[in-house]
Amino acid sequence: MLLTVLLALAVQIVWQASRPPARARAQDLPPAPALATLQLAALGDPVALSKATMLYVQGFDEQAGISIAWRDLDYRKVQGWLQRVLDLDPRSQYPLLAASEVYGSVSDPARARLMLDFVYARFAEDPNHRWPWLAHAALVAKHRLHDLPLARRYAAAIREQATGANVPAWARELEIFIAEDMNELDSARALIGGLLRSGQITDPHELKFLSERLDALNAAQKP
Repeated sequence: MLLTVLLALAVQIVWQASRPPARARAQDLPPAPALATLQLAALGDPVALSKATMLYVQGFDEQAGISIAWRDLDYRKVQGWLQRVLDLDPRSQYPLLAASEVYGSVSDPARARLMLDFVYARFAEDPNHRWPWLAHAALVAKHRLHDLPLARRYAAAIREQATGANVPAWARELEIFIAEDMNELDSARALIGGLLRSGQITDPHELKFLSERLDALNAAQKP
């Protein structure tokens, strides 16, 4: 009798060991709730809920027993969640950082474009504080997507809208270099001339740099 029980136990152990391990199943990211729903849930502290929501989205790719590649996420839903985070706390920079530098770095061009366009759309709401993420988006468009017209559109928005004293020279001049990369030298000259005439630039070193750049472009035009 004892031998029979031990034999049955051994068979059970061997059978369990031979079974493939249970696979954790990834859960789909749900759609972002309506803003009104989140505002009610915030209980008067939308900034705290904004941070908690961002942590939820950021951690969604790491579920119990499984890791989800960014390229497998539904980027339309990711975009919706990032927008809700900004709606709750418009001063937050993290959703745009995540969009441009984290989710925007995915190898899928279609998904990357969704994130870059999201940054572009939200940039206009606060250009003097959100310009770094659009500048990064322009560089991603140029170097990863190899889409110079898109990169230039982003850079032009920075030049035209981010006019605060905190915006550095290189960000305002980014469009010039992209125009040169596109071999649109006339456009690059016009951009430099416009910046010099605008009175927006007062730093002597920046003025000197732009003047020298314009001279170099003019010299290159001569036969």
